[in-house]
Amino acid sequence: MTVKELMDKGWFKVINEGDDTERDIEKVFCCDLLSIAMGKAPAGCAWVTVMGNINTLAVATLADAAVVILAENAALDENATAKAEQQGVCVLATDMPIFDAALMIHEALNA
Repeated sequence: MTVKELMDKGWFKVINEGDDTERDIEKVFCCDLLSIAMGKAPAGCAWVTVMGNINTLAVATLADAAVVILAENAALDENATAKAEQQGVCVLATDMPIFDAALMIHEALNA
């Protein structure tokens, strides 16, 4: 499934579309500790987190995540939103718990 296909499902609010919506999502990754995500988030992942700050975008870029999904009503602040636009990072949001959001994506990837 591509990032665009995930966005088209309507499950998540689009905060920033990003530069590569045709990118394949390979796996789901859940983590709120940025130092762990930096070393363990697989390239091409859909990273589900509640960490909506500028450092999350830096880690997403470093880890080469395909998309960041902010769960549980987490939001990007103004600086982070501007940075997402500048760096072309796709950011989606939901009020769902992390597990539920990740499970929906996982099931869609393995359907």
